[in-house]
Amino acid sequence: MQRTIWHLQHCDIFSELSIESLERIEPRCRARKFAARTPIYLPSEVADSVLLLTSGMAKICNLTNEGKQSILAFVEPGELFGELAVFERETREEYVETIEASTLVMIPITAMQELVEKNHRVALSLTKMIGLRRHRIERRLKNLLFLSNHDRLVHLLLDLAEQFGIHCSDGIRLRIKLAHQELANLMGSTRETVTILLGHLKDEGLIEVGRKRIVLLDATRMASQVHRKSTWDHLDGPN
Repeated sequence: MQRTIWHLQHCDIFSELSIESLERIEPRCRARKFAARTPIYLPSEVADSVLLLTSGMAKICNLTNEGKQSILAFVEPGELFGELAVFERETREEYVETIEASTLVMIPITAMQELVEKNHRVALSLTKMIGLRRHRIERRLKNLLFLSNHDRLVHLLLDLAEQFGIHCSDGIRLRIKLAHQELANLMGSTRETVTILLGHLKDEGLIEVGRKRIVLLDATRMASQVHRKSTWDHLDGPN
């Protein structure tokens, strides 16, 4: 396994720190491996560390009052999570689960707080990351409250294309693999509804669907359906 300091260097939040600064906190960090579909932490656990994902993928979730999973965000390699513990949160409110086999670095809260206090760039980057994550959640909540299931799904697919889209010959392939139930958990719907709506979008020639595989064939037309400004004109495949 690569040294922890290499992973710290390649995290955007720490990228401008000196080697000396990183070497001071590296001995206090600990690396752990998790199998796919494994909880990393659960609600009410003591929030004693900030976590850096170094490989794999994870999802940040809440449980609704009905006991259903609500996915708040996804975490990719190089991203931090559990960061709210830096600001005096003593226990976790959300829970995090791996989507695929993952490795992470656990950074003690005390070490992270020292970095934030001594390096304003770290504090600023951390604040920006929290703001971006919150913005995505608030936008999804707004869609949940005011849009139909169809429009919520289209917005969700476009959001995923922005974050996880890869240009391919047909259009935009989502490199994140999500089951229909996970899409439902993201948009506050049911697996059956998502399956039906994906079928309709496929019939319209807007997407191609396989086993946990989705390609947006015409993201620009999808954006126009929900009156959303298109940022995919240069990425769409041939019409």
